[in-house]
Amino acid sequence: MTRGRTVAVGALVAVVALAGVVWFGQRSLMYVPDRSVPPRAADVLPGLRDVVVVTDDGMDLGVWYAPADDGCGATVLVAPGNGGNRGGRVGLVQAVRSTGAGVLLLDYRGYGGNPGTPSAAGLALDVRAARDWLLDQGVPTDGLVYLGESIGTGVVTELAVEHPPAALVLRSPMTSFPAVVDALYGVPLGWVVRDRYPVERQVREVGSPVAVVLGTADTLVPPGQSRAVADAAREAGLTVVVREVEGAGHDDGGLAHGDALVGALRDVVREAGIAGCG
Repeated sequence: MTRGRTVAVGALVAVVALAGVVWFGQRSLMYVPDRSVPPRAADVLPGLRDVVVVTDDGMDLGVWYAPADDGCGATVLVAPGNGGNRGGRVGLVQAVRSTGAGVLLLDYRGYGGNPGTPSAAGLALDVRAARDWLLDQGVPTDGLVYLGESIGTGVVTELAVEHPPAALVLRSPMTSFPAVVDALYGVPLGWVVRDRYPVERQVREVGSPVAVVLGTADTLVPPGQSRAVADAAREAGLTVVVREVEGAGHDDGGLAHGDALVGALRDVVREAGIAGCG
């Protein structure tokens, strides 16, 4: 065997082995939950409450909720990224509340002391349960805003296709999870991914104003993917707000809960015609 063929065969074996790792261990790589129980909501922020939402498959999920200020018609349903739990997102809750909007910060199954194991199908049930709970509390659909971060952009975009919100906020959206995998490993491995989150395709079916917030130094979700999601929404005729945080990485605070996110939320709420929010 020539040296060139040996190198080629070795590279093929390495790719096949890597594909096997991704196939068999993909959900443990995709979802990195902090399973510990977060602090009590009342000990975190004034007006924040611990509540439980119940999924269609019988999961009791602990979440945090704060109602909107008097006069503000917006409530934001937050679908987090793939790591941590709600205890690490106090800054995000504060950012949303600074606009006067209400907020429900979801923890998925398997996160934050919740039972179960995360998957795309499971997360879809979880976010629907959170939406149903808000509607049961009297939150009107014309004031309901979905906010997803990272993998949560796939969760809320799918929800938005089925149950349109007043507005959609996508922080660090991917075109799809297979595209993230391809970019991360530098070889085409996305075809083995089962939980696909096709944000770029599904955002075209959303009939609401969309805000996209991205960091220009994001090494997990390439900024070009987030821009492609914004372009897809524009091509579908949607009103699109884009905020870029120069030099921000994927989990930088300035991106996750800083002025750009707050500004994008305010702008898209205004575009949706929701009154009374600062």
